[in-house]
Amino acid sequence: MALSSPVLHARPRVAALLRYLGVGIVVCGSVAVFFTFAFGNDFGSVLVVSLCIGLTSQLLIDGGRRLLARWLLRSRPDDPALRNGWPGWRWTAPIVLVGSWVGIQIGYSLGAWILGIDLQRPGMDRPRSVFIVMAISVAVAVAVIFWSWSRARLAASEAQAQAAQRAAAENQLKLLESQLEPHMLFNTLANLRVLIALDAPRAQAMLDHLIAFLRATLSASRTGMHPLAQEFERLSDYLALMAVRMGPRLQTAFDLPEELRNLPVPPLLLQPLVENSIKHGLEPKVEGGRIELRAQRDGNSLLLSVHDTGIGLTPDAFAPGGSHFGLEQVRQRLTALYGNRAHLALEPAAEGGTRAIITLPWPTLT
Repeated sequence: MALSSPVLHARPRVAALLRYLGVGIVVCGSVAVFFTFAFGNDFGSVLVVSLCIGLTSQLLIDGGRRLLARWLLRSRPDDPALRNGWPGWRWTAPIVLVGSWVGIQIGYSLGAWILGIDLQRPGMDRPRSVFIVMAISVAVAVAVIFWSWSRARLAASEAQAQAAQRAAAENQLKLLESQLEPHMLFNTLANLRVLIALDAPRAQAMLDHLIAFLRATLSASRTGMHPLAQEFERLSDYLALMAVRMGPRLQTAFDLPEELRNLPVPPLLLQPLVENSIKHGLEPKVEGGRIELRAQRDGNSLLLSVHDTGIGLTPDAFAPGGSHFGLEQVRQRLTALYGNRAHLALEPAAEGGTRAIITLPWPTLT
């Protein structure tokens, strides 16, 4: 059974709280060991009192600085330190002093109640005891706060680095898409130019298809993702456009299972593969051939394939550093979107031609 979103968000907070308490317990245990060996006190009693003082002071100091940071955040909502519960040492220092003193008083009383004995709390009549206990409490509090502050700064730095990486990936995607759309358009216009000289009526029909195709494609390309069904529809429009020029030399087939139609995919992802199939596979073949587009699930992956029965691609297209613009665009977009969890593979089909297969991670899609 899937956990709800609040539970998933609560897990890191609980883990952080337990880690923070664990540090406090270890520090209080170390203090108890020091007092036991330095002054010959009973370790069990000293440990109980140390935990009562340390955890109480820790709760007061940490709670006080976080409440103050939240209050200051109202006037400085963009301050990353305040978002991580850090108001700065100027505010934290008096909170440490007050919290340590109050924690000592409460901790002694709580320890005496747990042990069932009468403990004399350090007061102004015992300045040496007050100094020793306060010095240890403040030192421990500063050490724990510094540890927490360092972890918060590290987390903030990691978050900023991840945000920068996401921004760089988004900018790279926008650049790739801005390059891909004119590339597709120029190829189509070049084909239209050839057809105008050969068959003007067919060129006019192709131009009508081109206008309708661009109207739908350009609007779809402005979104980060669109349903797989729309990707297949745009490819159907494009192949209908190419069929005006190639006539019966171009045959098409689509295989899109109903359960995959609404899966989100990047727009124009398969477009370069279909263009390559026509340009490098079918056009050089006198009798033309067939293009088959298929989507299927394979375990935790979504497979999208474009298979043509043409003459096949040139050898350099099968290498990641191939010279074909469209293939490189697809590879770079996959890397920017999914890292190493997605890839493009080209292979010769057993029945002739070439098969291009894109593998996408299923969890990302859902």
